[in-house]
Amino acid sequence: MLTPEIPPRLLQDRLDAITEQTRRLVQAERLAPSERFVAELFASGAEERILPAGAKAPEFALPDASGRTVRSADLLALGPLVLSFFRGRWCSYCVHELEVWGEHYDDLRAARALLLAVSPQTVRQNHFTAAQHGLAFPVLSDGGATVAEQFGLVYTVPPALQRYYRSILINVPLMNGEPSYRLPLPATFVIGQDGLILFARAYADFRVRPEPAEVVAALP
Repeated sequence: MLTPEIPPRLLQDRLDAITEQTRRLVQAERLAPSERFVAELFASGAEERILPAGAKAPEFALPDASGRTVRSADLLALGPLVLSFFRGRWCSYCVHELEVWGEHYDDLRAARALLLAVSPQTVRQNHFTAAQHGLAFPVLSDGGATVAEQFGLVYTVPPALQRYYRSILINVPLMNGEPSYRLPLPATFVIGQDGLILFARAYADFRVRPEPAEVVAALP
């Protein structure tokens, strides 16, 4: 009897390694504010409030890392879209996810799909992100997380977690160019050329992301 092949978790295994290393090197009490907030965010039902598969995706126009405006309607005329919402370049989980997507970019292009990464960072910070990690796909600046809000992803970092971020030298207002501390849940959407969402996944736990192979399989 043949044993079914278990597909490799190319992305999640890398993210789990970050988590294991962090817990090994950082005292539990230092990580407690972040751990508490993840539990609170999950309990709030945040994952259930995102736009689901079958819903109409909002149209948007956002600047890329060079400042050029990218319009979703223009790109959907060329093929389906994969949207990857990420918190910022300060998030090691986010940049690892973007790097893995870079490794799978040819798979998307073979399926005639286009990938867009979206964060509330400034254009300048997204330029640093794209350059540092060698990203071949557009990285869009969603100021104030307004587009992320339309997808049902936005939360406000509470004061206790703001203090924690500052203690580890993460300056979210500087990165985002505004003081609101609004961030998106890490999320991935596949949008068909008719504008309908074909795949929707977001996580209250920033340490968890869908595998690119699962997302590619949702493409029409």
